[in-house]
Parts: sequence; C-alpha cells; structure tokens
Amino acid sequence: MRTAYSVETVRAAERALMARLPEGALMLRAAAGLAAACAGVLGRVSGARVAVLAGSGDNGGDALYAGARLARRGAAVTAVLLAPDRAHPGGLAALRAAGGRAVPAAAPGPEAGTGDAPGAGGTHRAALSAVGRADLVLDGITGIGGRGGLRPAAAALAAAARDSGAVVVAVDLPSGVDAGTGEVGGAAVRADATVTFGACKPGLLIDPGAGHAGAVRLVPIGLEPFLPATAELEAPQHADVAALLPTPGAESDKYRRGVVGVVAGSARYPGAAVLAVAGALRGGSGAVRYVGPAGDAVIARFPETLVSAGPPAKAGRVQAWVIGPGLGEGPDARRAMKDVLASEVPVLVDADGLRLLDRKQARRRRAPLLLTPHAGEAAALLSVAREEVEGARLASARRLAAEFGATVLLKGSTTLVADAEGPVRVNPTGTGWLATAGTGDVLSGLTGSLLAAGLAPREAASAGAYLHGLAGRRAAGRTGAPIGASEVAAALAGAWADVASGSDG
Repeated sequence: MRTAYSVETVRAAERALMARLPEGALMLRAAAGLAAACAGVLGRVSGARVAVLAGSGDNGGDALYAGARLARRGAAVTAVLLAPDRAHPGGLAALRAAGGRAVPAAAPGPEAGTGDAPGAGGTHRAALSAVGRADLVLDGITGIGGRGGLRPAAAALAAAARDSGAVVVAVDLPSGVDAGTGEVGGAAVRADATVTFGACKPGLLIDPGAGHAGAVRLVPIGLEPFLPATAELEAPQHADVAALLPTPGAESDKYRRGVVGVVAGSARYPGAAVLAVAGALRGGSGAVRYVGPAGDAVIARFPETLVSAGPPAKAGRVQAWVIGPGLGEGPDARRAMKDVLASEVPVLVDADGLRLLDRKQARRRRAPLLLTPHAGEAAALLSVAREEVEGARLASARRLAAEFGATVLLKGSTTLVADAEGPVRVNPTGTGWLATAGTGDVLSGLTGSLLAAGLAPREAASAGAYLHGLAGRRAAGRTGAPIGASEVAAALAGAWADVASGSDG
C-alpha cells in the first residue's frame, strides 16, 4: 500500500528526526537524493544546463544544495532567486563554491512580484534566459507549507519552464499545489517529475495536484520510525487488491458465494441494466438477480441472470443491492429506492439513485451504504458547484461520507474512497478513455458484486475501482484506442487474473 501523510504529520516527523541529527544534516540528505534523481533524468550531467528556481524556505535550500552537487559534476547551474535577500545562505554559498551562479528572479521596480515576497516590478531577463536555455529546471519555489497560487514573477518563471522544453523536476511538491489536498488555487508549476522526501503528501496523489506532479519518486530520508502506523491517504497496489479478491472454495455454491441484486434500467435506458449486470457477473458473487423493466434485454445478453419484474422486496434473497443506473425518477423508481434502502443488506447507490436518495433515510440505515457519484452528482448532493468538488476532491469525499453516514466512491480523474473516519483510499489505475457513457454502470455492478461476496464497503469500492481502471487500460490497449463500456466489462476477467497472479498485464 502506498501511503501519504498530512503536512502536519510530516512536519512533526521531521522535527523528531532533526532533533537526533546534526544541524543541517536532514537537508543535505534530501539534497543528495534530489541531485541523484536529477542526474538520472539528465543522463549526462557534465555540460548540462540547469536552472534552479529557489524560494526563501527550506524547499529552496534543498534545491540550492542539489544544484551545488550537480555543478560539482560539471553542470552549468544558474540559481534564480525569488527572494535574494532571504535565500538559504548555506545552500547559496555551496552553489557558488561549486561554480554555480545566481540571478534575481525579479527586475528592480516599484511593484511586488516575487514568488514569496514583495520586491520586483517584472521578471528579470537573465532569469528568463536561464530558464529558457535549461535542459532541466528544478522547482524549489515553495514547499509543502505553501498556500494559493504563485505570485506574478514565480508564475512567469513556471510558464517559461513549461514552454522551454526543459525537463521540470519539482522539489517535494510542485509549487502552487496544496500539499494536503491537491487543490490548485491559481498559477502552479507543472512538473514532469516530482522528487518527494520521506513520505508522499496527499496533494501528489489527488487531482488537480496529481496532474501537476508528473512521475513521483519517493526519496527515503529516515522519517519512517517517526510516522504513525495509520496514514491519511492510501493507494492500493496489486498485492493489496489481490488479498481482497473472493475465491470460491471446494464447498462453495452460488448462494454461499453471495447474490447481488441489481435494480437498474428503464424503458428509456435498458442498456444501463445490461451494463450493470455485465459488471456484476464479473465481480466474484455467485449469482446476479436483476429487478426491473429491462429483463428481456438482460436475458438476451446474459441468460445466466436471475430476472424478476419486482418489486425488490419480493425478488428473492440477496446479500447486497445495486440501485440507480438508468433507473429514471418516476414513481416506480421511487418505490424501488425506498424498498432497497429499507433492506438490511449493504446497498450501493449510483446515478439516478443518487437523485432519489433521502438523506434522513440514508442515515437511519443500520446496514452499510456505498455511494458512487461523479463530481456533478456529488455537487448536487452537497448543494455546491461542480467546480468546487473538482477543485477540492478530498474534502468533498470526506464531507459526503460524513453527511450521509456512508462510504463514498467519488469517481473522476482521481477516484477516491472515503469513510467518515480513517484513511482515504486513492485509486492509482485507470485511463482517460474510461470517460465514456456506461462505464460507471459497469463499475457499480462490479463493486456491488464484491459487496455481495462479503467485502466491506471500503474494500469493495477500492478493489472495484482498481479492477475497473485496469480493465479500462486493457480495453484501450497499448495504443490507447477509444473504448466502450461493453469492452471494459469484457476486460474485467483479464484484469482480475492479472491482479490475482501478480502480473502487470
């Protein structure tokens, strides 16, 4: 399990470690790992041109010391100082002693414009030239304590780095990204790679911040003994998901393996029922019981499905319900929703079901409830703008879980799984090609089947999202071709086999 810790937790661990080390030793340790990572990116260090964007904090110090190491190996290193009078003195002295040079980020003038302090009227030409000619730009403008977007001079340098064609490496976190949430409140560095120290921070794994981080490399600096056993964020890996997958034993039969009930589809949207059932059939339960008006379409595609016209309470025994895809919002849909929520088994609510969800009834449930909204549906449930959810995915998922007393699988470019308490799970698999009609229906069926097979909502949601993302990649293939939801469903068996065997596919 890949883990991430809050800024406060990381800071506390750093203080505990620094109390046991000589002064400055931790920064030099981080800088050594950073310089090694940059050397790996460059391939050949001697003769390479490196621009170090250095703010006034420890992040800038890390970057300057790393720049000094690269300069000693023959790189032409220019430090662009965002606050020249407050640059890290030891790091700057080391850079100059190694043959590097320093220029101010901002030209003299009456207006404020540095990345972290007032004092300039525009970006210095020498600074822009250093960035424009660089093979590698090292972003040490702000650290994990930074808030909000970059100020004008820093933003101009970030834009120049993006346009230069240089490889951009962020120090610990791309400047302008909130380390704790992944929120981007204005201009921010967009890195090709991020070298982070001691522990991952949530902002590196959650969009929109994750989209700015590029490839993330974790450099150990000795924090592990000082970090708590429970992280704030978890990203499952193959082995974690493999341990969750239900496996039938010699004594298993279809009922012991669990039956998932699917309430989905309508006369207008029969395909939603078919796709939800397709996902459910590949989720590890022993049988799928479909309830609704699209029975003929379901049976025509999947004759192994148990079909009932309803209502859900009279359809037969199930170990979990999935309700919502293509359901509509008419009287029959409302009765079905009330019926399912009154059951004493786990319930997954998606799509149209989320619009019918009564908050009071949801909170009164004793059995588990799992909600699977995308950003727009989450925004409607929270009565906020969609942009607010997309810009603050972590906070939105946690708030939904708390307000509805549920587990929440918030779909999107970063899919999150949140309970009211405990670490939030972030799904590391997927592809942009999954953003197509019907793939969410497949995910609902798959996850509901895992619920029926006995997984707790948090685990079912984590495993379902992981397998769904892998199936999307499999369906798109190595060329990244457009895919449909049916192809994703068909690829689930291969994704399951890959995870169970430990293969990357």
